[in-house]
Amino acid sequence: AGKECVLKNLTAAQTGAENMTEFAQENYLILKALHIIFVISWMVGMLYLPRLFVYHAGVTMGSEASEIFKVMEKKLIRIIINPAMFLTLITGTMLAFIPGVASGGWFHMKITLFLLMGAVHGLFSRWRRDFEKDKNTKSAKFFRKKPLVLQRATCLFTHGPICE
Repeated sequence: AGKECVLKNLTAAQTGAENMTEFAQENYLILKALHIIFVISWMVGMLYLPRLFVYHAGVTMGSEASEIFKVMEKKLIRIIINPAMFLTLITGTMLAFIPGVASGGWFHMKITLFLLMGAVHGLFSRWRRDFEKDKNTKSAKFFRKKPLVLQRATCLFTHGPICE
């Protein structure tokens, strides 16, 4: 009975993967467009948040301006950046089901950059919580120099290889 259960689950998983592949192939252009929109939304948020940190670091902790920045930063993370990252992952995973899409070094580079951007996203979230608790110790200058190179590299790999 155990062997039959394992075989049944493997068959169901294979059928699910085939269905996902078929869905992704039939909706390739829509998925790709959505993926690009979500990546751009994520990048915009990730570029704007450090700018808010620069301004926030320049005001007195506990001031009215500080409280306004806290709300802006929290909304940016929760309403734009987090959903955009999640939807980037979902649409990218769906695109990866299309045969031939996940081959080549560029795809591995995209995954690496996604993971690095996820790590930067995590850092930004931690710094936002520091601001929220009035525990930030970093200067405005510190926040001016954050991950522009990484973000630009990620944008270059959004569309895949230039020549196919």
